[in-house]
Amino acid sequence: MTLQQLYLVLLVGGVVLMAGIAAARAAHRIGLPSLLFFLAVGVIAGEDVVGIEFDDAQLAQSLGTAGLAVILVEGGLTTHWPDVRRVLAPAGVLATFGVALSVALTGAGAHFLLGMEWHLSLLLGAIVSSTDAAAVFAVLRSLPLPRKTTGLLEAESGFNDAPTIILVLVFSTAATELPGPVTILGNVLYQLVVGGLMGLAISRIGVAALRHIALPAAGLYPLATVGFGILAFAAAGAVNASGIIAAYLAGLVLGNSRLPHRAATRSFVEGTGWLAQIGLFVMLGLLVDPSELPSAVLPALAVGLVLLLIARPGSVTACLLPFRTPWRDQAFISWAGLRGAVPIVLATFPIVASVDGARHLLNIVFVLVVVFTLVQGPTLPAVARFLHVARTETLREIQVESAPLDVLDADLLTVTIPSGSRLHGVAVFELRLPPPSAITLLVRDGRTLVPGPDTVLAVGDELLLVSTQDTRRATERRLRAVGRRGRLARWLGENGRAEPGEGSDARRDGSPRRPSRWRAQRPRH
Repeated sequence: MTLQQLYLVLLVGGVVLMAGIAAARAAHRIGLPSLLFFLAVGVIAGEDVVGIEFDDAQLAQSLGTAGLAVILVEGGLTTHWPDVRRVLAPAGVLATFGVALSVALTGAGAHFLLGMEWHLSLLLGAIVSSTDAAAVFAVLRSLPLPRKTTGLLEAESGFNDAPTIILVLVFSTAATELPGPVTILGNVLYQLVVGGLMGLAISRIGVAALRHIALPAAGLYPLATVGFGILAFAAAGAVNASGIIAAYLAGLVLGNSRLPHRAATRSFVEGTGWLAQIGLFVMLGLLVDPSELPSAVLPALAVGLVLLLIARPGSVTACLLPFRTPWRDQAFISWAGLRGAVPIVLATFPIVASVDGARHLLNIVFVLVVVFTLVQGPTLPAVARFLHVARTETLREIQVESAPLDVLDADLLTVTIPSGSRLHGVAVFELRLPPPSAITLLVRDGRTLVPGPDTVLAVGDELLLVSTQDTRRATERRLRAVGRRGRLARWLGENGRAEPGEGSDARRDGSPRRPSRWRAQRPRH
């Protein structure tokens, strides 16, 4: 490659990156998942419009798998372990038995509705059965959902990629005769167990190293953190284990350990995750041929409806009934099974394996992802409200780059006063927040002001608070108590405890737990 060619490649890459960033902003303003805009950028940049030629399925598979690893490392690093710990069992069942049941039901629908051979229909079922981590992380973290529901969906999306990839590889390589159930089960167990153990082991080594080795520059800590996650992915893949599960577990361990420069690391991995998403979806948009998509519309709608209305609800119900999950939560979890990059990346596997009809499968999967993301993504808030699983009052955690907050081990929080809250009309000094917790800023009608002790709160106010880890639980309980009973909450016997079924206020070791009713969120895409 000459220097002039390098300039041209960087120019095209820079333009595509800026277009992706602009698409993310447009998607956020409109309320649509950003992946749709990234795919559109890729399709527009392709040979049928702008003229960029890209039809290398092998390269798309390799880059796509690497992009998924980065996204899963970022997802693990930004997931709170307390949210995932109590839903490990149902998430594990959904990611294994649920995937198998979804593959069977979707494959049967494709076989009987489209007349596909069983081998090809089961391959299609395996490709579309996995929920997408990037789509789930991006959409759900902006909704005021119970922490248990969000944790379950995030854990499922992080865990179910590995079994799905294994099944797609099995069905892609066994073009004529499928291996027996015992062989498939043994392969799945080996990849999951060995991949999981390697992810945990490498991440523990990374935690010990980052805690005890002083690096010469603060900017090296985020690089080292992500590097350990990628190392876990590559090491597991090198021994034919699941690098995907290793990457997610490594990110989960690293992100929930007290490492230096956590705020900088979180910002870095979020940017890295965005870059991986933009590159991945634009590349997949380049891979498809728009002229071939119309013939895939009806098959995609048929398979998508089977998946949305039969396979996904059936697998969720079968997996979550033993855990006594309320039917409303089951219904929402069924609707929130978003598809994204994972199915399209998996659709490249049969193309690389030279499976007959593989190109048509890619077109079906592409149309299915676009159409049903348009259906499910924007309607999730309405479905959550309809099923009464959304919370009207939220406590949102935002990321802060200020070093003193890290030194004090403090959190910066925002609280929005909802309609009907008894916080309305209460003066700041009447809150009696436990010191050193303090309200540092108030946003009212788009204007900011520094509240004084006599400032009276009103519905719609957004309060910015600083609270240490030691006083955060007491601060939340005091705000909750005043919100329920007003300034005389303590005299009326209101202690601000979380509602039954929302989780305890403290972990077994006595440290504070974020109450589930107060939904903590990070600003996302």
